[in-house]
Amino acid sequence: MAISRRQFVMGGAVAGAGALVIGVRLSGHLVRAQESDPGAKKAAPNPFDAYVHVKPDGHISLIVAKSEMGQGIKTGLAMILAEEAEVDFNSVSVEQAETRPDIYAHMGTGGSGSTQENFTPLRQAGATVRELMITAAAARWNVPRSECEAKKGSVRHEKSDRKAGYGELVDAAVKLPRPAPEKVELKDENDFQLIGHATPRVDIPSKVNGSAQFGIDVRVPEMVFAMVARCPTFGGKAAHFDAGKAKAIAGVREVFEIPALGADKFTAGGVAVVADSTWAAMKGREALAITWAHGAAVSESSDGMREALRAAAKKSGKRMRNDGDVDAVLSNGAKKVEAVYEMPLLAHATMEPMNITAHVRGSDVEVWAPTQAPDWVQGTVASVLGLKPDKVIVHTTLMGGGFGRRYMADFPAEVAQIAKVVGKPVQLVWTREDDMTHDFYRPATCHRLQGAVGAQGRPVAWFHTLASTSIRGYWDPKADPAEGESGGARQMPYAIANVRLEFNGVTSALPRAWWRSVEHSFNGFVVESFIDELAAAAGQDPAQFRRSLLVKPPNWKPKFEYDPDPARLLGVLNLVAEKSGWANPLPKGKGRGIACYHSFGSYFAEVAEVTVTGSEFKIDRIVAAVDCGQIVNPESVRSQTEGAIIYGLSAALKNEITIKNGAVEQTNFDGYDPLRISEAPPIEVHLVTSKEDPGGMGEPALPPIAPAVANAIFAASGQRLRRMPFQLKSA
Repeated sequence: MAISRRQFVMGGAVAGAGALVIGVRLSGHLVRAQESDPGAKKAAPNPFDAYVHVKPDGHISLIVAKSEMGQGIKTGLAMILAEEAEVDFNSVSVEQAETRPDIYAHMGTGGSGSTQENFTPLRQAGATVRELMITAAAARWNVPRSECEAKKGSVRHEKSDRKAGYGELVDAAVKLPRPAPEKVELKDENDFQLIGHATPRVDIPSKVNGSAQFGIDVRVPEMVFAMVARCPTFGGKAAHFDAGKAKAIAGVREVFEIPALGADKFTAGGVAVVADSTWAAMKGREALAITWAHGAAVSESSDGMREALRAAAKKSGKRMRNDGDVDAVLSNGAKKVEAVYEMPLLAHATMEPMNITAHVRGSDVEVWAPTQAPDWVQGTVASVLGLKPDKVIVHTTLMGGGFGRRYMADFPAEVAQIAKVVGKPVQLVWTREDDMTHDFYRPATCHRLQGAVGAQGRPVAWFHTLASTSIRGYWDPKADPAEGESGGARQMPYAIANVRLEFNGVTSALPRAWWRSVEHSFNGFVVESFIDELAAAAGQDPAQFRRSLLVKPPNWKPKFEYDPDPARLLGVLNLVAEKSGWANPLPKGKGRGIACYHSFGSYFAEVAEVTVTGSEFKIDRIVAAVDCGQIVNPESVRSQTEGAIIYGLSAALKNEITIKNGAVEQTNFDGYDPLRISEAPPIEVHLVTSKEDPGGMGEPALPPIAPAVANAIFAASGQRLRRMPFQLKSA
C-alpha cells in the first residue's frame, strides 16, 4: 500500500505502509490518523499528543512528544499501552516524536505530568487497538465478537481453535470505524498484568553499556566545538577582549562576540570561541583577557536580597486567601506562635552540563538538543536566524538531569548565533562553572508566619506572608508576580477556620525559573514546619495533631484548584507513622520528625530519624509513604521517590547560591555540594495501593523531606531550624 504525500508530511515517523495509526489527545479524544490513500483530499487533522502505530509485523510503536530525562517514561507509557492492547510488553516501543508542533499538541515535559496526563488516553488507545483487532478477526472468521479473545498480540477463537496475530489483522482493522474513546471498554484494574507490577526499565541497558546518546555525546561529521565567555554579572557585557591571544591557542578557529538578545530570549551574550575540541575552546576562552562592563546588577548581593525579603515579609501584601477573621483571633487571648522562615536561591546543578549541537545549512537548520521543550528550541533557533520554525529540525536526545533547567531557551539561542557564523556543525558546551554561575535559579523567599492555638489545643488562626523573588516577576514584569508562588500555601490541607495568605514580590536581576517541585519546595517546608510549631505550642504529638486536622466532611469539595483530599493525606500520614515506628520512643539525642504534603496530584508523608550531638546532626533513616494513585511501575515510583528525597536533602543540608557584586559566588560542586553516597541515609518507600487516577512522581517526594528533618532535629534537641541550609547552634 502506497503512502500519500499528505500522510508523510503529517506524520513522518508516524506514518507507515499498511499500518494502523491512532492519534491520541490528552483530553482522551482518539481518532484515526489518515491512512494510506493516494487519492485522498482530506483536511489535515488537528494536532495530537501521541500516535499509536500498529505495524504489519505486529510491533506497536508509541510515538510521543515527551522527553526521557531519567523518569522512566519510555517504560511506563509502553506498559500502559501494552496492558490495554493485550500485547507483550516487549512488542511495544516508545519513540521520540519529531519536533512538529503542527502534529503534536503538547511537546513539553515537566510538572510531573507525563504519566498522569497520558494514563487514560493511552489506556483508551490500547483498548481501541484491542477491540479493532477482535472485530477484524471475528469478521474474517464470520463468528460473533463475543467468542473471540485478545491475548499476547493475537486474537483467538477458542471454539474453532483459530488464531491470528495483530500484524495479520492490520489491513482489515484499518478499514473499520473507530469507537469513541469514552465508549471503548477498559480492563478491570484487578486484571492488570503489567500496570502495577515491577518492570525493568528499557533505557537502563544502554545507559550501562554506554550506547545511550545524551546531548553531550552527539557527534556529526566536521563538527567543531564552542564555548562562550559570559559576564559574571547578570546584564553585563564585554567592554574589551583580545581575540588574538585566544586564536594563538592551538585548535582555536574563530573568536567573535554574540550579543544579548533581549527579554524574549533571555540570553546574556558574550564572546564565543570556536575550536577543534572542547579543551581548545576552553583554553582559548581563558586567553581572551576580557574586560567586563558589569552593568546595573553589580550592586546586587545576597545580604541586600535577604534584607529586602525580610522587609517584604513584614508588610501587608496581596491577599491570596482570606478565610474567617484572622485579625480578631490573633488579637484575643489565644496562645500565639510566630516564626520567620528563609530559603536561598538554588541552582539546578545538572549532572550533564548544558550543551546543544546545531548545523546551519543555508535556509535549513538541524539541532540536537537535550531539552524538555523541543518546540521552544525550534522556535527560538528559528527566531534568531530569521527562519520559519518548520525549517528547523530538532532531535531530542537523552539528558543528564534537568528538573526545569532544560526548559530554557538561552542555550538554543546561543548555539544559533554561533552556528550561523561558523557554517559547520557546532556543539556548544557549558562547563560546570558556566552552568552554576548562569543558571535560572529557584527563587529566594522569606515567610512570616503567625498562628494561634485555642483553649482546646486546636489551631484557631494561621497568617502566612510570603515574600519572593518570583519567577513570574522575572519573565514578565507586567504580570502578577504572585502567580505561581503560592501553590501549597494557598491550598491549606488542615481544618483551620481563620486562614490568610499574603504575597509581596521582591525584584532582582538574577534569572529565575522552575526548580524541582517549584514553589512547593519552599511552601512545603514552611507549612509543615509551622504546623509542627503549633503542635508543640498545643503540647500535642505532631502526628496526632495533624490527624485531628485532616478532616474530610461528607460533602467535601475543593475550595481552591488543586486542594488536597484530606482523607488521602491522612492515609499516607497513618501509613508512614506505622512503618516508621512513630509510637516507639527513641533514646536521648535522637528524634523523629514527620511531614505530609500534596503536590502534582500525589500525596506523600515522610518521617526522618536523626541523631544530634552538640552542633552536629546525622540523618539515620528516612521512611516515605506514597499515594500517587494508580501505580504503573512500582520500581519507577520508588526510584523517583528516592531521587527527589536526595535532591531535597542536598538543598536542606548543604546548598545555597549567594551573590556578591551582582555575580554568583559558587562555581562548582566544591561550593555547591550535592549529597554524596556516603552521606545518604537509608530510605524506605511504602506504596499505597490505589485505583485513583495517577498523580505525578518526579517532584512530590521533595517538599516533605526538609520539614521532616527540621522537625526531627527539634524533637532531638529542642532547636527550631527555620533557615536553609540547616545549621545547628552549639549546645
